[in-house]
Amino acid sequence: MRAWGGEQVEQAVASAVSLLRTAVDRDWDGVRAGRLEWSCRRTAEHTAQALFTYAKQLAGRAQDACLPFRLVLDEGTGTADVLRMLETAGALLAATVRTAPRAARAFHPCPFRSANREGFAAMGVTEVLLHTHDIASGLGLAYEPPAGLCEGVLPRILPRVRPGAAPWPTLLWATGRGELPGRAPVTEWQWTNPPVLPTERLTLEGVCPAAARDLNHGGDGGWEWVGAQPADGTRVGAGLVVKQYEDGVFHPQWGMYALVRREDDRAVGAMGFHGVPDATGRVEIGYDLVVDARGKGYATEALRALSAWALEQDGVRTVAAVVARENTPSQNVVTRAGFTRVAENGADYVYELRA
Repeated sequence: MRAWGGEQVEQAVASAVSLLRTAVDRDWDGVRAGRLEWSCRRTAEHTAQALFTYAKQLAGRAQDACLPFRLVLDEGTGTADVLRMLETAGALLAATVRTAPRAARAFHPCPFRSANREGFAAMGVTEVLLHTHDIASGLGLAYEPPAGLCEGVLPRILPRVRPGAAPWPTLLWATGRGELPGRAPVTEWQWTNPPVLPTERLTLEGVCPAAARDLNHGGDGGWEWVGAQPADGTRVGAGLVVKQYEDGVFHPQWGMYALVRREDDRAVGAMGFHGVPDATGRVEIGYDLVVDARGKGYATEALRALSAWALEQDGVRTVAAVVARENTPSQNVVTRAGFTRVAENGADYVYELRA
């Protein structure tokens, strides 16, 4: 999967600054930025401060809270210099994203308490796109960002938004800035980075729809895989994630997770839920490992952790796994993870773990 991050931050900032520089002689303090309560100047300052914040969080590997320092302008700073500050903050974030290790994560409050380098880049790009729209609206400028940037951020940090006919109107609608035919107005929204669950030897990393699409189309999803490529079951599961995203029913925490070995940052398999829990509190889980990683207890370790997490969620009573009769190794995995065989279903056995 082609790296996504630094280049996109630079592209977003360059596009924004190119437009906004045409209006530096206007009154930015006395004009509201679109539907915001802020002025155009305050919105531009906020955008630069957000990019700087993402850069400092990722560079400092902050784990529990935002680092206690911020970007502040000198008194009397003019509009042209505010835009230079925006360019500089964008360059800092792009450089930080490019140099951070793939597995690096840092604190961000929404909603799973962390983001990786791609997540910080996507949040930075989104800040630039949306607030340039706000400022342009206030100043009467026409603005439409590169479509590829909108296509990139939607499945990465707004994965619960069903794709629309065009990505830019969809992004504006999803953030309460526009309308889409047949969809109710949005009054509250929140972006979502993929969830992460650590175990003794692994990190279970949520697979966003962008990564799932790449996996489903034969790519690596952004991971280096033991044995060079994921197992066929992982690609099939990724296709389910893509379908859920396209239908607008994807829930990140009830999706698919890559099982990443911490000792070398290589993926050994995937595990995930077939969907959200049903009305009875039952949720089904599935998994597979690459051949070279089998027999080392990774599936059991991950299954214990993910099923335990599921049973801690409100209303969840049962985690189920369906295993083929001839798949003795997988039957051993679910048994070691505490599941009990409760039924036979044609060529399969049904196992359950209950709260």
